[in-house]
Amino acid sequence: MNGYEAIARILKMEGVEWIACFPSNPLIEAVAKEDIRPITFRQERGGIMAADAYSRMTNGKRASIFASQGGPGVENSFGGIAQAWGDGVPIMYFPDGPGLYKSSVRPHFRTTFSYQYVSKWAETPTSSDYIVPMLRRAFHALRNGRPGPVVYELHREVMQGEVNNLDTWRSPQEWKVMPSRSDINDAVAKLLSAKRPVICAGQGVFYAEATDELRELAELTQIPVMTTMEGKGAISEDHPLALGAANRTAPLGVWTWLKESDVYLGIGTSLTRTSYGIDVPSEGKFMIHSTNNVDDINKDYSIDLGLPGDAKLVLEAMIDEVKAQLGEGGRRGDTAVQEDVADVKRKWLEEWSPLLGSGSKPINPYRLVNEINKAVDHDNSILTHDAGHPRDQIMPFYRATVPHGYIGWGKTTHLGYGIPLMIGSKIANPDKFCMNFMGDAAFGMSGLDIETAVRSGVAITTIVLDNGTMGGYDQSIPTAMEKYGAGNMGGDYARIAEGLGAVGITVEDADEIGGAIARARQLNAEGKCCLLDVKTIDENKMSIYQTW
Repeated sequence: MNGYEAIARILKMEGVEWIACFPSNPLIEAVAKEDIRPITFRQERGGIMAADAYSRMTNGKRASIFASQGGPGVENSFGGIAQAWGDGVPIMYFPDGPGLYKSSVRPHFRTTFSYQYVSKWAETPTSSDYIVPMLRRAFHALRNGRPGPVVYELHREVMQGEVNNLDTWRSPQEWKVMPSRSDINDAVAKLLSAKRPVICAGQGVFYAEATDELRELAELTQIPVMTTMEGKGAISEDHPLALGAANRTAPLGVWTWLKESDVYLGIGTSLTRTSYGIDVPSEGKFMIHSTNNVDDINKDYSIDLGLPGDAKLVLEAMIDEVKAQLGEGGRRGDTAVQEDVADVKRKWLEEWSPLLGSGSKPINPYRLVNEINKAVDHDNSILTHDAGHPRDQIMPFYRATVPHGYIGWGKTTHLGYGIPLMIGSKIANPDKFCMNFMGDAAFGMSGLDIETAVRSGVAITTIVLDNGTMGGYDQSIPTAMEKYGAGNMGGDYARIAEGLGAVGITVEDADEIGGAIARARQLNAEGKCCLLDVKTIDENKMSIYQTW
């Protein structure tokens, strides 16, 4: 067999059932012959984004694959891979190669050289003898350490060679590490002696499949939990110790405990400073940081105690130590912190109730979010935002109640990510209601992939906040907006959806939202895609309470 056939055979052995792609790449034909389904997207980023969601939904346990043509295909793919790199999502990317000689001759785009900055591993075999062992190294990189994309370039003159060593394939395993017992003991002692500790959980808790352990530690210690944007849902946001997720907007509880906490435990998070998160006011705090990537410790913050390791192993060890120090019941009987959390949450919701219940026409986005909360079955739904105001508005108020019930994303915030994310989520969870929440500008970046969902039989729902403008740009570019309408745009998105084979519904009154979502859920259950074109106002108030 040739190299393409060998790789396809290995992907089949590794349990791959589908790949996202944008032709042409000979690997697409090879995987189809192995009964692996190729799904062609309308542009490269869409395929990568769908692979991204599938990887998140399966906690990186199932290989998520994207293949593209060389040249422009590789160039167009860079943004999607960069987003996966920023968010720490394991994806295996197989770009077609221009040939070993051409790859180093300008002006050819040199894939492995350029992609090394946005991937964990970027290599290409130079002989057919290397194809199998190099794929082993790629899978090892995919499964170990900080999650992220790997890039395996396929030069045709190499891939067309004969492969005679397929029988040497051994599936690389995931290897986990954990910190010393003495460091675990010190961390627990510090948390238990703190006056106002807080836990911040990231998506590493998902990859480690440690959400139960996170909840148990919180309940044993009665320490409240906030999450990063990517970790939203690591603890149910209905839980009495849940503070919510920290985008650059967040519930008041997040801001309160960030400011007032004296001991801070970050677990399963890189603690990367980003414009799409909240910096920790770390002065005067004892900072404990647990992550599977030791390079992240002391990166952006001065860390007092590092706990490098797998989140599940670390949490299990901490739980054992808490029980050793406090007994099996821990502090479960003390509800004072829960009452404090509930009081802060009540005050916050009272402040926002006029917007959450607004009857304005066009519709206020916060009323839209409130109606979504009331209309969906949270435990059996997957939602995501898109970049910009839709993210900042829905993140604090939508309740994520189960792991992966919400996909928080966006260290580099590519517009249009939401539609392909829901395609990948629906492939991984065909029985769940999958809906993305996006602005009209984001729709322009990936709206045609609604046709991909229709063609592929992947029934999702899209909500477009149709306000005719890019939210907030009247503040950032006021002259350009006033004189030239530089951020304005328009369109009948319901009609566009109809033209792409979906069902389009226009919503102009807030009282219609619940019924429209119920209709969308029914349509999805029948295998039909749906788009709700919701006429909204440009709302600039955000849940921001930074006082440091």
